[in-house]
Amino acid sequence: MQVQPVGPPTSKTRTGGASGCRWFLTMLLLLLMALTFSTSHAQTQQSARPPGADPTPEPAIPAILVAFDKYEVVAIPEGHGMEDEDHFILSLIGNPAFPEKVNDIEVECGNSLYQTTLDRYIAGADVPFTEVRKVWRNTTQTPCGTWAFFEQFFPLVRAINQKLRPEKRLRVLGGDPPIDWDQVKGPDDVMKFGSREPTIASVMVKEVLAKHRKALMLFGAFHIFHQVRSAVSTYEKDYPSVTFVISHLGTFDEDQPILSASPFASWPTPSLARAKGTWLGALDLSHFLPAPIRVDEHCKVHTEFPKPLQRPMEDLVDAFLYLGPGSLSLKEKCPQTSRWTPAI
Repeated sequence: MQVQPVGPPTSKTRTGGASGCRWFLTMLLLLLMALTFSTSHAQTQQSARPPGADPTPEPAIPAILVAFDKYEVVAIPEGHGMEDEDHFILSLIGNPAFPEKVNDIEVECGNSLYQTTLDRYIAGADVPFTEVRKVWRNTTQTPCGTWAFFEQFFPLVRAINQKLRPEKRLRVLGGDPPIDWDQVKGPDDVMKFGSREPTIASVMVKEVLAKHRKALMLFGAFHIFHQVRSAVSTYEKDYPSVTFVISHLGTFDEDQPILSASPFASWPTPSLARAKGTWLGALDLSHFLPAPIRVDEHCKVHTEFPKPLQRPMEDLVDAFLYLGPGSLSLKEKCPQTSRWTPAI
């Protein structure tokens, strides 16, 4: 079987207007996707740094625990399949000082419909694991059921609680809308159960802030940014200055030809560095994450974040989490829960 090479459009296609535009855009988008991860951040490293002091790294876990002395909530990006972040979060929660500082953990991958089941399991009751895992498998977000992190996270919190006095036990809060998939017949039915940002914010207000408790938030970065349409900014209208937002460095440090060239080469791992007043905080989001690609009605390609996100990172976050060179980061494997039995 011969495979015909893909060539440029014929003269007929070239003059076909929309067809020619589609061919051109396809080729351009493929080229942009190929180049995004290999060149953009390397070029960023070579460009002049904006004004600002050098960020000062400090050991991450002690710094986060101290932050709870000043703030009601500390928000950290959940790993979303990145193993290094998973391990860091599990280490933070497993630190003996953590239950002394924190009451609750609100998670993105937690269907609030099953909060009663989750409470019973986390408190140590005899709940079948096949029932508990509905908490993160039956959410509005399909990837939640494929991330191995939650197969470890919930049993870990349960195990920690078994060693604590009842008044010190941690509670895990599901922040996803209370969707009942048995009642969903089509796409329009999904929205009947509520939007994500308002649900996340309402859970935080009702279960944490109104009760004067302390919470760790584990959500994707766009849910926790200050000053944009996020869950955190939603409740900050009534509860300002109570949340300490942490961002990872994303892809900023992934394409260094040699690791010693990284501005973070001397940083301990893991580290936390404040954003305000530093050159790192003066950079915008495009230095840390690839901007989305869209095509307008004139077939013009735009690679940029929406206007509200085109601002210095120090406006969006309070600190950066460094977990080592991006080029050495690991991705977790999908869990095999059908054949896995938790140890707890």
